[in-house]
Amino acid sequence: MGQLQILVLFTGLAGLVGIALGYFIRWALTFGKKGSAELKIQQMLLDGEKDAKKILVEAEKKVEEIRVKAKEEEKEKEIQSKKTEERLIKKEELLDKRQIDIKKEEEEVKKIKEELEKNKEELEKTKKEEEEKLQKIAGLNKEDAKNLLLETIEKNSEEDLAVRIQKLEIFGEEKLERKARDILVSAIHRMGNSVASDVLSTTISIPSDDIKGKIIGKEGKNIRAFEKETGVELIVDDTPGAITISSFDPIRRQIARIALEDLIIDGRIQPARIEKFVEDAKEKVNKTIKEKGEQAVYECGIYNLDPRIISILGRLHFRTSYGQNVLQHSIEMSHIAGILAQELGANVEIAKTGALVHDIGKAVDHEIQGTHAEIGKRILQKFGSNEDIIKAMESHHGETPFQSIEAVIVQVADSISGGRPGARRDTVENYLKRLEELESIANSFEGIDKAYALQAGREIRIFVRPDDISDVEAKKLAREIALKIEKDLKYPGEIKVNVIRETKVIEYAR
Repeated sequence: MGQLQILVLFTGLAGLVGIALGYFIRWALTFGKKGSAELKIQQMLLDGEKDAKKILVEAEKKVEEIRVKAKEEEKEKEIQSKKTEERLIKKEELLDKRQIDIKKEEEEVKKIKEELEKNKEELEKTKKEEEEKLQKIAGLNKEDAKNLLLETIEKNSEEDLAVRIQKLEIFGEEKLERKARDILVSAIHRMGNSVASDVLSTTISIPSDDIKGKIIGKEGKNIRAFEKETGVELIVDDTPGAITISSFDPIRRQIARIALEDLIIDGRIQPARIEKFVEDAKEKVNKTIKEKGEQAVYECGIYNLDPRIISILGRLHFRTSYGQNVLQHSIEMSHIAGILAQELGANVEIAKTGALVHDIGKAVDHEIQGTHAEIGKRILQKFGSNEDIIKAMESHHGETPFQSIEAVIVQVADSISGGRPGARRDTVENYLKRLEELESIANSFEGIDKAYALQAGREIRIFVRPDDISDVEAKKLAREIALKIEKDLKYPGEIKVNVIRETKVIEYAR
């Protein structure tokens, strides 16, 4: 064997020995680790057993405590249930006793009811017997006796009732009249301006009668052109120094008057000039209408009206009623209504606006059918006015029922403004006719001796025959006469009805 082979053999043996030694060392290490792991596992098992024993001990203690508490709670529930049973037993006993008592009371009530029915029957029987005895004694039946008794009481108490009614009326009237007088005096005092009757003249003064020929023109050419343009009737008669304009429309009369006056001043009267002057007069009148309407709402402090309503309101400047300018009357009414509304706690703005537009229907009542109150209502509704304002104005003549306190205020303000002395004027014929109608209405009732209309028809005094009319009937008669006057007559303000009954008894001591 050579050295090389010996070296290789030796190297191989050394490698085998190294492998074997390494395997042994690895096995030894592995066996050591396995032993330590087993020891750890055994230690963990021992620790787990100790913990489990502790947990079991604690669990047993808690279970025991729960058992003790459960037993105590069970005992308490048993005690409470026993108490509840005892209470229920006591209640049942009380209910039984109460039921027995109720039955006894029912029996007693039945007995009392039976006794009462028996007594009632006996009383009715006795009453009938007594009534029959009384009827036999008096010779009257039940109805005759009742009527006789009522008549006797009425006659005996008539005077007392009349005195009592009179006292109550006087007291109530005095109290209400005092309060109303205070409010009205305050309103009138604050609006104590003078009132002048205003009449829109339809008569044109001319410097000489020669101008009448020019106005008529050749073959009536000029007067026909003037009447056609203005829509009025021009009356040129023998009246010296005057020409009369006739038309139901106050605006047309005003336009015709302005145009005719300007033509007379100009002197050149012919159809072409007439047309021009009439157009100029229309512009002037329209401008005046607008200014008067705006001035009225500004003076009254009302700023929520539609411009078209203001324009129609301005037309009232050319309208009069009993000689009173309707626009001035409406402005005055608005101020009075505002004062009254403030005193009474009502809506001041509604009252003032309703008073200002209350006669707006008169601006076009000659063109539209219906009363001026109905026409005014339609105008305000058409232009979207407040419903409260419409309610306040539509009842100022009593054509519809009052629907608000503002409506009553507007009616009162109308009476104040139109009924004051000097505010309106009337013809002698109408004045005498109203007095005669008042007296004839009063004399149409039975039992009237004499009737006199006084104070320009503001009061009527009626003397009745005392043998025919009693005090109570006199009160009823006064009311009936007042209602008939309201129904049959038209008048501004109010009329006081006085019914006078006087009885004189004369005796002589001798």
